Amino acid sequence: MTTEQVLLGPKEKKILVRREAKSSQKYGSDPYLRSVEELIHYSIINVNKPKGPTSHQVSSYVQKILGIGKSGHSGTLDPKVTGVLPVALDRATRVVEALLKAGKEYVGIMHVHQEVPEVTLRKVLQQFVGRIKQLPPIKSSVKREWRFRNIYYFEILEIEGKEVLFRVGCQAGTYIRKLIHDMGQALETGANMAKLVRTKAGPFVLDDAWTLQDLTDALWLYKNEKNEKFIRKVLRPIEEGVSHLPKIWVLDSTVDSLCHGSSLGVPGIAKVEAEIQKKDVVAILTLKNELIGLGESGMISKEMVQLPKGIAVKMDKVFMERGTYPKMQKSD
Repeated sequence: MTTEQVLLGPKEKKILVRREAKSSQKYGSDPYLRSVEELIHYSIINVNKPKGPTSHQVSSYVQKILGIGKSGHSGTLDPKVTGVLPVALDRATRVVEALLKAGKEYVGIMHVHQEVPEVTLRKVLQQFVGRIKQLPPIKSSVKREWRFRNIYYFEILEIEGKEVLFRVGCQAGTYIRKLIHDMGQALETGANMAKLVRTKAGPFVLDDAWTLQDLTDALWLYKNEKNEKFIRKVLRPIEEGVSHLPKIWVLDSTVDSLCHGSSLGVPGIAKVEAEIQKKDVVAILTLKNELIGLGESGMISKEMVQLPKGIAVKMDKVFMERGTYPKMQKSD
């Protein structure tokens, strides 16, 4: 399995069909056909955070550039750390909560205070792969108590003297600076993090990230030259922010009740991704792949397509506006 699959799972997932159905073209729309004005108030920007400002400041800059009332970022980065910082816009802001729990990847430089044999270095650092116990640093946004975190992989890319270039994939909430400090203690040499770049946050990767200047330029081209091409690359549909979550597609007749906060019953399901487990956070979509909302599964995938009735998902967050799809009689 590739490092990407470790973080996000296989790209192609098996689909289980409960009922063959099509969505009416009278309601809703393909997420990639939304207007730019809609995207400005309902999308995600994969920002390439620069060194210097805090994550909150970067999110605020995005608001000012676009002239919107609110935004939210996923996963705080220290001012000195650069890289992937997904910023959700306006009505899409709450989707960052789903991204906060997604796996992260970083590339950085570890400075070991004394040179150690490469064999020893590799052996000790590999002891930190898997489930580790970590105490957050004194300056952190969470309560300072011991907690467990998963390190999916720690790859040494290059060693030059006391400098170790590494790539690490980890569970959300892992403090990389503290990880490097703990590794230094295990080596009995001491170590500190010299540089860090976040290369992945859930489904977002550094190769597809944009600078604040890119956003400014894209908006100028749209406003002054009526050229939408650049800004459409920068403003990504909210659906891309939940692409790492297991998915359930529902019938048109079910959409409106879900927009009002109703739980999803199995008769309203068209198809589901395989291997959904109870209590998984799942994304509920229309048959046009529009995000309706997020919820907690009450049964596994096979039960969702085989049982005649029952509550499949308890809705937690609703993103689609009421009235997007008409009220219809529930399917049997």
